Amino acid sequence: MRLRPLRTEPVGLDLVDTVWIDDVPLLDQFDDPDGVRAWLADHDLPGGDDPERVRDRLVQARDAMRALLERGEEAPLNAVLAHGARRPQLRGGEPYEAVVLDDPLWHAAWVAAADLARVLGERPERVRKCANPRCVLWFRDVSKNGGRRWCSMDVCGNRAKVGRFNQRQRARS
Repeated sequence: MRLRPLRTEPVGLDLVDTVWIDDVPLLDQFDDPDGVRAWLADHDLPGGDDPERVRDRLVQARDAMRALLERGEEAPLNAVLAHGARRPQLRGGEPYEAVVLDDPLWHAAWVAAADLARVLGERPERVRKCANPRCVLWFRDVSKNGGRRWCSMDVCGNRAKVGRFNQRQRARS
């Protein structure tokens, strides 16, 4: 399994970024059960004992999140969010929120979808698609001035710099 190029985003955007382009083909971390298990383990989420069934829900949530981010379609994400809710509880006198689901197989997908809704609720203008037109990754810009353009300066940012440099060199010759 190839490692994804962007692995530092909040869980919602990290789910969105489980598909990426490496050279030409679109890669999907969830193409095999080990990729599903690895993603769940990265986020300490349940479901690794039934990766095929959890995968279906993760892919549905990921598709819904991409529909919202790319086309502004809210209904698919709302359908995923309808599978659960947070319920205020107390334990030892301390408040916490329990996730209540209509089916435990939705746990990871619902947590990721709810996290994306949270991130968008905080600073929606800071959630961006990479400026590389060939890249499909999304990120949350946490830079001080809000000027981040690339999913990764090491990958897409450097490719853009090299491309501009080569274009200038060709123009001079």
